[in-house]
Amino acid sequence: MEVGPKVESKNSEQCLRGIYSYCTPNINRQSAKTLREKPRAGIMLYLRRLFSQELSPAAQTDFLGCLQQAPHLLTNGFAGSQALESLSWLHNLAPCFPLRGDQIHVIHEPQHFYDTLVQRIAKAKKRIVLASLYLGTGQLESAFVQTLRHSLQSESSLRLNVLLDFTRGTRGDLNSKSMLMPLVREFKEQVQLSLYHTPDLRGMTKRLAPPRWNELLGLQHMKVYLFDDAVIISGANLSNDYFTNRQDRYILIEDKPLADFYAQLIGRVQEFSLAVSPDATEGLHPNWRILPYEGTKQEFIQLARKRISDFVQETYKRQSQVRDLQTRADTWVFPLLEMGQIGIHHDSVVTKRLLSSCIAGSRLKLATGYFNLTQEYMDTITHECLAQCSILMAHPNANGFQGAKGPAGGIPAAYTLIAKSFYESLVRRKQNHRVNFFEYEKPGWTYHAKGLWYYLPESRLPNLTLIGSSNFGERSVNRDLETQVCLVTTNTDLSQRLQAEADRLYDLSQTAEREIVRRAVPRWVQAVVRIFRNFF
Repeated sequence: MEVGPKVESKNSEQCLRGIYSYCTPNINRQSAKTLREKPRAGIMLYLRRLFSQELSPAAQTDFLGCLQQAPHLLTNGFAGSQALESLSWLHNLAPCFPLRGDQIHVIHEPQHFYDTLVQRIAKAKKRIVLASLYLGTGQLESAFVQTLRHSLQSESSLRLNVLLDFTRGTRGDLNSKSMLMPLVREFKEQVQLSLYHTPDLRGMTKRLAPPRWNELLGLQHMKVYLFDDAVIISGANLSNDYFTNRQDRYILIEDKPLADFYAQLIGRVQEFSLAVSPDATEGLHPNWRILPYEGTKQEFIQLARKRISDFVQETYKRQSQVRDLQTRADTWVFPLLEMGQIGIHHDSVVTKRLLSSCIAGSRLKLATGYFNLTQEYMDTITHECLAQCSILMAHPNANGFQGAKGPAGGIPAAYTLIAKSFYESLVRRKQNHRVNFFEYEKPGWTYHAKGLWYYLPESRLPNLTLIGSSNFGERSVNRDLETQVCLVTTNTDLSQRLQAEADRLYDLSQTAEREIVRRAVPRWVQAVVRIFRNFF
């Protein structure tokens, strides 16, 4: 990763004038003089100000307040299970999809994840919906695309909707978009490819921020893979590492109402994303009228937020009416969304409530590929959570950024520094006896699994899990589009399978408090981590 954009000398004055006009209202005289007299230094000053500024969240509507206006809220919505009464507040904060534990399949290995994707694509008859950060460009990804082609050829009624991130999906000459363009051209009526473009990347920032750097401002990070009436919720992307030796979590749920929910959710996000045409140009979706990087940013945000909020509220009301009819249910799925860029904070509110409501005698296992918990989460674990907590994260050797060129190579050390700071805070507040740290390390593998397992008092198996794309960090809450599901169950077989999933991850970890404290962190990482913490 380069430190900043390359600017040819002959274009310096032109770039300078643009930056100067963009920044002048908000800078002092000395900074303005730097912009005028030293173009390269001026551009670096601008980028430093851009990437060090605190995020200004989009104006929020009372998203959860609207949900709570439903007329019938249950004291305990988990039929036949008084043990789950302490979790009944979930029914007031998210749509609920009741089902049975045997409709849920836990996937453990990357290869099994890939095989399941390919098998489900080959069998799909009506719809395939793929939402990911990006699609890789290797041999496995090419075979994946060929499987999509064969299914589209054999089923003329099959529809394929793909949602990826614009900046990540168009990085380089060979990229996610170019991998999928043959399908867009060949199956014009069957395929819709959409690229989400953050409304924060606009104006001079869009023109000057180089590849990779432009990804810092916000991404489409949801991982949803849907085939007819089954949906995989995961944190894994569609690329070689995630198919071979990058450990993540994956859960397959066979339930038409939930699949319909996610198909419609992705469809709504596609409306305010860029639509890719057969000629490879990107433009507006037929149902949309404002490009994310043109016009008024606030208008775009308001319209996008309304499309998502209205949909979730409609789903909440509908599911509240059918919830009591599912008398055979032993498992309840609550889909959670986080879209901070457009003012929707849902998953983070539910996660904080869960952390703060953990009762005495309970246990909590929390996993993240990148340890950068929000300050609010760390404060909640420290001061409000009563559970015994085990936090699992990647050892530097299992971090995907280990050995990367440029500033990215310092990211593993930054995570160590943040974990060390949190641990030392726990020690000062005499809470370190209740919170333990573990680091995952498997030779030749990297670690990307995230989520949470919650055990009520006296329970040796998890009663609840969170699984999805969120890393519980600043990016997840404020910058990226995220989704995960909160799954509550009384099904013993499913709880055993979830326990086996957690055991597989923790069995490859070691206690890490001593290593975290002793591990050296380069001075330059210590100097910049506070500035860039909101971006990784």
